[in-house]
Amino acid sequence: MRICIGQTNPIKGDIEKNIDQHKRFLDIAVHENADIMIFPELSLTGYEPKLAKILATTQDDTRLDVFQEISDLNKIVIGVGLPTKENDDTFISMVIFQSNKERLIYSKQYLYPTEIDVFTPGQKQIYLNFEGGNVVAPAICYELSISEHSETAHKNHANIYIASVLNSINGIEDDIKKLSEIAKEFKMTVFMANYIGQSGGYECAGKTSIWNEEGKLVGQLNDKNEGLLIFDTETKEVIEKGIK
Repeated sequence: MRICIGQTNPIKGDIEKNIDQHKRFLDIAVHENADIMIFPELSLTGYEPKLAKILATTQDDTRLDVFQEISDLNKIVIGVGLPTKENDDTFISMVIFQSNKERLIYSKQYLYPTEIDVFTPGQKQIYLNFEGGNVVAPAICYELSISEHSETAHKNHANIYIASVLNSINGIEDDIKKLSEIAKEFKMTVFMANYIGQSGGYECAGKTSIWNEEGKLVGQLNDKNEGLLIFDTETKEVIEKGIK
């Protein structure tokens, strides 16, 4: 299985332009035969809580059809981030596209304190099952700091933990340590997909990373450039690709 994560520089509030950006990433992921590609938290809007209720949509938004088409054609699972809505509730969500299947949605269950006044917590964890017994547990940012989240993933037989985040230059080192510890404690391969640039008033730290089951850092992008990391679960090879 080949797992791909992206490090993006989001365009504030512009879903259409961010979709075009994501397509460039996916072209590379498909070329590298990735089975799954996950983007950072709220990747299609940037991390913009003040705009979230205006930008919030549903998993059936036709602007997202292009991701379903790419998934169907290339048998790749794709996870993109954006605010979603149901009635009066707004969620921090990852919409997940699987080849010739209905779209899934995973909404952040554990909100950061500053998010509580804007967003509603999600109520259900989801898992993605792949050939070879690989089980992927998605996480969204602050959830990696809540031990119950990774413990629950482990209890449900996840061996791959992918955190879709916005991580600032002030918080990155603490979260790198936490993710390494999650990998080591639960014998999971752990991934973190982060932004560069600025979003939501934060200076984003980049350093999109991969840890092996021993908690050892095996791949990391820099703090300045967009790019992808790809990990092969069989060969343990890590491939780094830049975006032009």
